[in-house]
This record gives sequence, C-alpha cells and structure tokens, in this order.
Amino acid sequence: MKHKVVIIEDNLPLQEGFAEVIKATKNFELTNCYNSCEEAIERLEYDTADIFLMDIELPGMNGVEGTKLIKQQLPKANIIMVTVFENSEIVFDALCAGATGYLTKNIDPEELIDALNESIAGGAPMSIKIAKMVVSSFQKEPSKIELSKREKEVLSFLAEGNSYDSIAEALFISKNTIKFHLKNIYIKLQVNSNIEAIKKANKENLI
Repeated sequence: MKHKVVIIEDNLPLQEGFAEVIKATKNFELTNCYNSCEEAIERLEYDTADIFLMDIELPGMNGVEGTKLIKQQLPKANIIMVTVFENSEIVFDALCAGATGYLTKNIDPEELIDALNESIAGGAPMSIKIAKMVVSSFQKEPSKIELSKREKEVLSFLAEGNSYDSIAEALFISKNTIKFHLKNIYIKLQVNSNIEAIKKANKENLI
C-alpha cells in the first residue's frame, strides 16, 4: 500500500519538482498539489493524505497556521515543512504547531525520499543545518558573570540560611570581610539584597 502525499507549495517549479520525485517512488503516491493552505484544507477529507509537504510562506494563511488546522482534523498526519527559512523562531513555531519535520528547499531528491520514509517510520526528518540550529538553541549559554571562590562560598552559606557570625566562623574571616564580599557580589550581579543575590546566582548557575 502506498502512502498518500499532498504538496502545499505556491512556487510552481518547486511544486512540480517535488511531484516528479514522489511519482517516481514505489512507496508513495501523489494525491494532490495546492498553492495555498485554504485549498488543501477544503479537500482534507477527500485526499486523506498521510504526509503533507508544507511551505511556510504562502499566500493567505501561512504554513504554521495551516499545520495547526490540519493537525486538528488529521492528528496522525505527518507534516514536513519545506522552506527557505532557517531561523529558530519559525522552526519552533512550526514544530509547536505539530510539524513532524523541517527541511530546506535545496534538498536533493534522495534526501526528500529519505525524509518521507523517516516520517512514516515515526522519525522527525530535519536537514543537518536545521537540526544543528535546534540543538544549539537548547544549549544554555554559560554565565558571563564571574564570582571569586570566596564570593561563591559566602553566597552559598547565605543560601543555606547561615548567619554572618556562623559564616565568619566557618570561613575564618570577619563580619566586615563578609560585608565587603557581599558589596562586590551586589555590584557584579546588579542586585540590592541578599535574597536577590541568591536568586540571581541560582539562575546563573553560579552556586
């Protein structure tokens, strides 16, 4: 049994190119091609497609909104975004809308077929460039704030609820030295109290 594919793309040469690739496969059947999401959505119940190749920048409704509506009616459908856009905001908008994968328009025929097979197998096909961008966006940037070892020790003791007296005793320093360190911590973290300093230090993974 062949898996049904619908193409939603207003660039006719590209639409025709994708269509030819799909027609030449053994596992997939081209059900229909549309220039807009509105046209495709009107025909959803007739096409009953398994996969949608979806452009993002379309006349009228864009691909992200179209993806949301299609997924509402066909929750099991695989929607692969095929676009020139590679910025993370659009990628995440599409994936949050229910897109299965995200490919760039310069993919070659074999990569397109691989992506179709991967989506049917339950995968999330993405071009290497898109995948790297998605991964990097999840990687937390290291904090640019630097506290000295002693400043971290003072702040850690405070975070545990210790008094100035007990901190002074534990670190063998005076209360005035603790206050000196705290003044520097406030300046570095741009805060005005112990509570704010502890919160910011935790947020920045400094203690």
